[in-house]
Amino acid sequence: GQTPVFPRIFGHEAGGIVESVGEGVTDLAPGDHVLPVFTGECKECPHCKSAESNMCDLLRINTDRGVMIGDGKSRFSINGKPIYHFVGTSTFSEYTVMHVGCVAKINPAAPLDKVCVLSCGISTGLGATINVAKPPKGSTVAIFGLGAVGLAAAEGARIAGASRIIGIGLNANRFEEARKFGCTEFVNPKDHDKPVQQ
Repeated sequence: GQTPVFPRIFGHEAGGIVESVGEGVTDLAPGDHVLPVFTGECKECPHCKSAESNMCDLLRINTDRGVMIGDGKSRFSINGKPIYHFVGTSTFSEYTVMHVGCVAKINPAAPLDKVCVLSCGISTGLGATINVAKPPKGSTVAIFGLGAVGLAAAEGARIAGASRIIGIGLNANRFEEARKFGCTEFVNPKDHDKPVQQ
């Protein structure tokens, strides 16, 4: 569903260290350890002030936007021609430029090569389960896909107290690892002739 704005630098999950900050930025300083967040927070709009939503009016995920919000220009170029941004993060590069609302400061002791999954996979799966689905204690939860997001969703269901957490995936090699995150049983659609929901 993306507008084909090319060339662009992809990538959204990462960890990094702030090299410099722009005018008016007071929340961050050079040397701070950070995670990019492609669904940022302006901290001013009704969504940011709500306990029920994080879909910021200004910094919500926008796969079509390839430029900075402030001036509508890219911060990347080659031979004088723009290279466009991706979801406000563009992390498949050694350096990137992001809106301050799309950066979360973290403890500098956290290893960046490990906590980088918090900038999407873990926060997405855990947050979707705990903050959106809100499974009641003792409930049954089905999770489709057991990658980073799915495993985090299983952990969220476990934390919420679900009694059955059914991991559904095509790769049976992931099942044992998923058990560590709370999955209690598994279904591989390849093993059945009927649709999984039946």
